[in-house]
Amino acid sequence: MAAKDKADPATEAHWVASWGTAVMVPEGQNELAAEHWREGSLRQIVHLSLGGSKLRVRISNTFGATPLVLEGAAVALSKGPGKPDVEGGTSRSLTFNGRNSVLIPSGGEYYSDPVALDLKPGADLAISMYFKGEPARQTGHPGSRANSFVIKGNRVVEAEWPGATKVERWYALADVEVQAPRSVGAVVAIGDSITDGHGATTDGNDRWPDLLAARFAREGQSMGVVNAGIGGGRMLRDGLGPNMVSRFDRDVISRSGVTHAIVMIGVNDLGGQHRNGDDTPEARKKLLDDLMTAHRQLVERAHAQGVCVIGGTISPYMGSDYYRPNVDNEADRVALNNWIRSSGVFDGVADFDAALRDPAQPSRLLKERDKGDGLHPSPAGFRAMADSVPLNALRQCAFRKAS
Repeated sequence: MAAKDKADPATEAHWVASWGTAVMVPEGQNELAAEHWREGSLRQIVHLSLGGSKLRVRISNTFGATPLVLEGAAVALSKGPGKPDVEGGTSRSLTFNGRNSVLIPSGGEYYSDPVALDLKPGADLAISMYFKGEPARQTGHPGSRANSFVIKGNRVVEAEWPGATKVERWYALADVEVQAPRSVGAVVAIGDSITDGHGATTDGNDRWPDLLAARFAREGQSMGVVNAGIGGGRMLRDGLGPNMVSRFDRDVISRSGVTHAIVMIGVNDLGGQHRNGDDTPEARKKLLDDLMTAHRQLVERAHAQGVCVIGGTISPYMGSDYYRPNVDNEADRVALNNWIRSSGVFDGVADFDAALRDPAQPSRLLKERDKGDGLHPSPAGFRAMADSVPLNALRQCAFRKAS
């Protein structure tokens, strides 16, 4: 009997993250009101990076204190960002082991069954979920910079949602994956509010990872892009969300098809220490040492799983009213950036500092690339960041595991 032909690894399909977010516990004003969970439908619009003909959705109860019961769900092509309605004829029910409802244990995440739906790169996908009651503790992402919609009743397969209420958050949603050739991977941009998109346009999809995905499309590079930024995020300590060291495996390594990560973190660690008044030379040196050690640990963990890491330099923030940095802060930022560029720890460097700084005042953001607070980039700044990512470093990965 003739031996079976081996599958070509370049064309063999596998799951690749096309969109994703970093989940956390939404608190206070970031929680979805209980009334919207009770006999309510939630429709969330996400902007995909990769296209495909088959997808699956990962629902998250990572921080739930009790099981999350999803009573029904569907996907459809959205009529566009900021709109509650979907294109007629594109709605597809989501099932889990063939069933419309599913119980997701506390701390768990479940994939839906695969769904056939033709998606172009840059498509806007509407994910609709129906619940009968609110969770004991919510899992979500407050910094969506995108409007979601809630409405009463099980309306997940309906194309039009007249009278739906806007909610600028994401809930119970981890990522969307598509089937792609084995040669196609994904990059996760992980960081703080600068990566999350503070300064971007609501429903504009102009965060720097969005613009990197658009650059891929222009330059013919097929690669998924996931934004795992968390506003206020730090490398070493929890803030509004978990510290990066604790969430790196979940947000980067465990995602399907990931071959690269771009790590940009540190401004909140440096600025926070100064804001708290701990500016002694000993404390500053220890913080720099701890940040370098943490970066090395992330890279070691990534390399062990075949993922390459691009180090992102920290952008200027001397004009920030929030942190009000001094010359010592600036010296520490420069020292950390020089280490990122020259240590050899990383597989490439995205020099966001060089892309955003004012050449005449390198400790400050260039005016047109500044949102106006001296800390966060404007949409023009986000475009400069996306353009500064070295695509050659994303076309190869010396540590990629053999299939």
